Formats: sequence, C-alpha cells, structure tokens
Amino acid sequence: MRVLFVCLGNICRSPTAEGVLRRELESAGLAHLVEIDSCGTGDWHIGKGPDPRTVAAAQRRGVDLSELRARQLAAEDFQRFDYILAMDHANLAALHEQCPAGCEAHIGLFLDFAGHTDRPVPDPYYGGEEGFEEVLDLVEAASRGLVEDIARRLGAQRD
Repeated sequence: MRVLFVCLGNICRSPTAEGVLRRELESAGLAHLVEIDSCGTGDWHIGKGPDPRTVAAAQRRGVDLSELRARQLAAEDFQRFDYILAMDHANLAALHEQCPAGCEAHIGLFLDFAGHTDRPVPDPYYGGEEGFEEVLDLVEAASRGLVEDIARRLGAQRD
C-alpha cells in the first residue's frame, strides 16, 4: 500500500501529513506495510527541507520531519501510489488535470478521512504559529481515519 500527500510547495502541509501518518501507522503496527511520500505541485522548493516552523511544530508533537526533502509531483506517481491525497482544492484540481487515463489511485482531499468532507487543510505559510498547530490538529484527525481505511483495505486484500 502506498500513500502520497500533495500540497503546493511540499514544505508545510504535505510533509506534516507524511510524518504524522508514519507515526500513526507505527502505533497501529502497520508501518511495514505502507510506503508514504509527499510532494508539491509547484517546483519552488525542490530539494529543500520543510519550513522550520513546520519542523518545530511537528517536533513538539513527537514527529521528526528533519530528513524530508521537497519534490515535485511526477507523472509516474499516478501509477505508483494507491492514495494520492491533496491538501486543498487547487492541488486536487491540479491532480485531476495531470491524472492519466487508467489511473486506479484514490485521488481526493485528505481531510475527507477526518469526516470533513470537501474541507481543505489551510496553508499556514503566511500566518503565525497557530496555523501550524491547526494543521497538525487536522492532519492528526485525518491520519487516524486514513489508518482505519488502510487497515480495512489491507484486511480485504488478505481475505
């Protein structure tokens, strides 16, 4: 099972989701069964680490993002991943525009897994510290829902 998180620059929201989901999967005993990655639809930050405010906020919750590096969405991602989850509507639209025919990945908004249908994860980049905390709150809730969905799909594959 493979999960890809997508935001605009891959330095705030999507690396946060990558790190939090990794922690949640480890807690659920499923980390060895799931590959997780993140990327951006834009190319401004390729090769850079997450925003320092993102790293600090995640670290306060026990999530280490220091080794992550930004990359841009690639065509092969649509074949490689089972879930491709956007942080907002603009990035979801970009995914749908680039999605090739025959793609079988689940493409949608990440917060759908937290029961927040059609709600975006707000971009904290231009705001204060509270925005990064809000992102973590939302990402933690959606990650728990995604872990449940992954566990159900993995169980169905074993049956």
